[in-house]
Amino acid sequence: MGLFIKNVNILNGEQLEETNIRVTDGRIEELGTHLKAQGETEIDGKGRMIAPGFVDVHVHLREPGGEKKETIESGTKSAARGGYTTICAMPNTRPVPDTKENLDHVNGLIEKNALIRVLPYASITIREAGKERTNLKELKQHGAFAFTDDGVGIQEAAMMLETMKEAAELDMAVVAHCEDNSLIYGGVMHDGKRSRELGLPGIPSVAESVHIARDILLAEAAGAHYHVCHVSTKESVRVIRDAKRAGVRVTAEVTPHHLLLTEEDIPGDDANYKMNPPLRAREDYEALHAGLLDGTLDFIATDHAPHAAEEKANGMEKAPFGIVGFETAFPLLYTEFVQSGKWTLAQLIGWLTKKPADVFGLPYGTIEGGQVADLVLLDLNKQQEIRTEDFLSKGTNTPFGGQTCTGWPVMTIFGGDIVWQEEN
Repeated sequence: MGLFIKNVNILNGEQLEETNIRVTDGRIEELGTHLKAQGETEIDGKGRMIAPGFVDVHVHLREPGGEKKETIESGTKSAARGGYTTICAMPNTRPVPDTKENLDHVNGLIEKNALIRVLPYASITIREAGKERTNLKELKQHGAFAFTDDGVGIQEAAMMLETMKEAAELDMAVVAHCEDNSLIYGGVMHDGKRSRELGLPGIPSVAESVHIARDILLAEAAGAHYHVCHVSTKESVRVIRDAKRAGVRVTAEVTPHHLLLTEEDIPGDDANYKMNPPLRAREDYEALHAGLLDGTLDFIATDHAPHAAEEKANGMEKAPFGIVGFETAFPLLYTEFVQSGKWTLAQLIGWLTKKPADVFGLPYGTIEGGQVADLVLLDLNKQQEIRTEDFLSKGTNTPFGGQTCTGWPVMTIFGGDIVWQEEN
């Protein structure tokens, strides 16, 4: 029967304008205030905002192998609640999607259990062990979104160069967690003022930035599309900016938590503040904001990384790295930056939708006639506390629990079907 979505506001440039939307066979058929329902299922938007479903190219769903932390079902429910309709799942699972058989297994789980679109990465090396390269051509043929060993940096320059050369021939992106293992020094947070105050081992900024600088030169030599995950330091922003000016095909993302917090916000030995890369210094935070605003950093990705509560209870030194992000990203960013006037609403929506889609050539992130009907209905006036006990994710590991935010998703539509809506 299709959907008829009425009384919603849509962004036209920087302005919100009233419209109605007709959805037929999973696609947007037409938009306009003049439209009338023709027997479709009607949704009254009540003057709320309609936006394209959010796109997140950096998420961890843990399945297969880590189902205690998250499953494809729980992860995609959580993503849908946060307004996401397309997510790209990192390959640090067990088994790793490093062969066509393992990737086929992941795709089978996605087809069976996902509520929204999940595009799986394939690994660059067998078991993400950094020793032996995978068959990239075969993995592309079996549905790999892009190639990465996310969670660990590729330590050997020659391996990265050969990967980039082959990926360029296949017109595929190489996506990198950038970290030189010889510079980590067993750190668990940023090497700075706060780590010294807490007596915890620190990870220096150069561990990230030196890898990015290396990879940028390799990408230039290979003619590859090189994408940098979760940028966190001012030096990283600088080398990416210089590379873009030089014409190197490099893109980059930043996470909500690196935009919202610094090392100074870590209250003590609380592993909900432990993520990799770590929360950095104030000058890094400022460089990330400048880089996002000037286009050095292309978009925002959550790096949603759920862990079991008992793991995170082990303190900064023993707990795993990572925090969850799906269900809090939009309200946190809208409250902190749009309501304060630092960003426009159009900027935030762009960084969550069209920008990531464009970087990876995905046909999503817009609301246009003929486009697949991936939509999120946003109540920009709704004020609500972040309650981790209400999360749909299995993970509750976030430093933002208890904060009150304004601006929340209230309905998510994927391919013309309502996949999540606020109970009230």
